Amino acid sequence: MAERSRHPIIVLWAHPRSMSTATERIMRERGDCQCMHEPFMYYYYVHLARKTMPHFEAEEDRPSDFDAIVEQMFEAARHTPVFSKDMAYYVLPEIYRHPDLAHELEHVFLIRDPRRAILSYHRLDPNIQLVEVGLESQWELYKWLESHNVIAPLVIRAEDIQNDPQGIIGAMWQRTGLEYKADAFEWKRDDAPEDWKQVSLWHRSTQDRRSIERETTSETALQREFDLAAKSAPGLQTLLHHHLPFYQMLAAAALRSPAI
Repeated sequence: MAERSRHPIIVLWAHPRSMSTATERIMRERGDCQCMHEPFMYYYYVHLARKTMPHFEAEEDRPSDFDAIVEQMFEAARHTPVFSKDMAYYVLPEIYRHPDLAHELEHVFLIRDPRRAILSYHRLDPNIQLVEVGLESQWELYKWLESHNVIAPLVIRAEDIQNDPQGIIGAMWQRTGLEYKADAFEWKRDDAPEDWKQVSLWHRSTQDRRSIERETTSETALQREFDLAAKSAPGLQTLLHHHLPFYQMLAAAALRSPAI
């Protein structure tokens, strides 16, 4: 592994459809970080070939070996802070063989109500697998970090970011050693980042927005929408029942801001 840089490497361990791309966009707007868009996706879907991911056009020049991806992150961090958005299920169990990463990386977990996440994912990929919901893997990674004496890994909820983006993201920046940048919350760039193009259909809504937007779907409407979808796709209930306990345990550890 590359020598430890003086610049931090922040990894946002998300699950699919958790508003992680919008969070990444805020980080890109800072202008002082090299942002990596799901580099470990290449390990999971290309190197291991666990599944053919729909709406994904792999780029030939991207590293797909686990060690090569880590090396790329550390090489980038020799020059600038690094922010990487990834899914926890991409790296399990391989990361267990790299205990140094528990302390070499700054770990942040992003979670969202699994009903919203599952519905959104299912619209794009009706063949969603149990592991791809992602919350169980997040919990397993969270507990692994605790077992390596990473005290209280930071957990943030997508809904809390929507209610108070400056407070929640600002707290993440403080925790990970980045200065506060107020102008990062208004997105002025019209063109999508180059490395979003490989999965552009997954991120279309984020590309069209100019800031984080509040959630407008009520609890009642959300439950109604989920129940309706589950009538024609009963497997959605199985996915929810399996992952809900992991979401609840992570949510219990989530950061709250005074504005919430």
